Amino acid sequence: MSRLISINTGQAQLLLVRNTNEPVHGVQTAIRKTSASSLEHPAPIELQKLGLEGDEQVDLSVHGGLDKAVYAFCSEHYAQWKTWLVSVSGAADRLDHYGAFGENLTVEGFDEETVFVGDVWRIGQTILRVTEPRSPCFKFTALMKAPLAARHMFETHQSGWYLQVVQPGPVQAGSPITVEPGPREMSVAKALNLKKRPQDL
Repeated sequence: MSRLISINTGQAQLLLVRNTNEPVHGVQTAIRKTSASSLEHPAPIELQKLGLEGDEQVDLSVHGGLDKAVYAFCSEHYAQWKTWLVSVSGAADRLDHYGAFGENLTVEGFDEETVFVGDVWRIGQTILRVTEPRSPCFKFTALMKAPLAARHMFETHQSGWYLQVVQPGPVQAGSPITVEPGPREMSVAKALNLKKRPQDL
């Protein structure tokens, strides 16, 4: 059964980043998320046209607006990412909670090969539409504390995807997700392949 495992929100915080040929500097980002509704504590959270109640969006070119109101990521990917992080950095404690990838919705029973742009999701009375894959950037790499994290996301297609909120309403962890297939012309994985990778990946 496909279901919602965790709903995650966050506020703007300073993240230290190191870009190519630049000194370490801080950027404001809300990529750090924590669970506001979990299977253990399934509180209803209001999902509005521009995102979740209690969630801040800083760089709207990356996450925000009507077409990228919320970001979903597969719970099943966590195990593989933990293994990879241990292999490249020796630790994976940064992945000890849902929301660690910056996702708003941690979901079960999906992946980028079987989710298609245009698919419609129903969670209770709330309706969402899949719009595009997440394209990782330098902030994700800094969050993971692994220089090759963004490249690994592209190579594995484990990117997650953005959704538009068609009909706002409350959402709650543990809720089943019903899918109404769209045109099924472009999977999230295929759409990610068509995205231009940043120069430093």
